Amino acid sequence: MKKIALYAAAAALLVGIIMVRSNTVPAGAQSAPQKSHKVIFEVNVDGLETWQSIMNNVENLEKALGKDNIKIELVCHGKGLNMLLTTDAPLIERMRTAKENGVVWNACENTMRRRNVKKEDLPAFATTVPSGVTEVVLKQEQGWPYLKAGF
Repeated sequence: MKKIALYAAAAALLVGIIMVRSNTVPAGAQSAPQKSHKVIFEVNVDGLETWQSIMNNVENLEKALGKDNIKIELVCHGKGLNMLLTTDAPLIERMRTAKENGVVWNACENTMRRRNVKKEDLPAFATTVPSGVTEVVLKQEQGWPYLKAGF
């Protein structure tokens, strides 16, 4: 009986060693894919300088984590809807580039109705959500970290 227990323990140890070694990445081999990150920004502030700061945050996240490794969404409501209505060409171009990198720009339909803003008034890269704050809550419930932009 002692021999059987000894053989079973030796077999278990051998299987454990084989499993550990099979999970080791040899030198020069590719490592596992990087973790995918996601973040939701709430934008409800006005002002070009603040919006440029928000764009800096978006671009810095893309640089630090890799644009293919992060999902970024912005929800513009209240005074923040003005960010999507700006006529500042350099800012609009930065926002368009961010969209090309996968950033999602959401305009709050409640704010749009209250301010008589039509979908045609938004840049082509913008999408709409029924309620900005509800979109933020839903994303948080799905595990998206939340950033209050520009305060």
